[in-house]
Amino acid sequence: MSVVLFYLFGSVSLISSIATISVRNPVYSALFFIIALLSLSGLFALLSNTFLFAIQIILYAGAIISLLLFIIMFLGIAEKNIPNEPNRFKTMFVVAVLLLPFVLAVIRGIEGMPANDLSMIIDSFGSLKNVGLELFKSWVFPFELISILLLIALLGAVTLGKGARND
Repeated sequence: MSVVLFYLFGSVSLISSIATISVRNPVYSALFFIIALLSLSGLFALLSNTFLFAIQIILYAGAIISLLLFIIMFLGIAEKNIPNEPNRFKTMFVVAVLLLPFVLAVIRGIEGMPANDLSMIIDSFGSLKNVGLELFKSWVFPFELISILLLIALLGAVTLGKGARND
């Protein structure tokens, strides 16, 4: 049953990711992105990683995508403002072909790795307490930099949207 769910979540994630970059309407693109994030959370659930499962749904599919949809709706992007990209599917195909050797090299590298004994992993590995302690001890500076970057991106989007409405 878990193999069927793996292929189901994996194929839904792949299809919705392709749809995210191929549709022209930004609202539909954000909705396909939500579907991709939810299917990835299903893959985390199959791996019995409840922390990443919950974070994927609450933080990414919930808060960040809600903020993204709010910005898209706030900007009021009209169909005439969306650039015409007649060669976008050709470009995506060329990029996919160029990335194929890299993907194959990664797959070969993963297949060539020796299997490790996972019985040495302690029971508290990946627990919420350990993740929080590691995040706020060793990674607090990058964490705060990312939050500032998101704030600047939000302010830039609002400023650009305000300028486009005044024109």
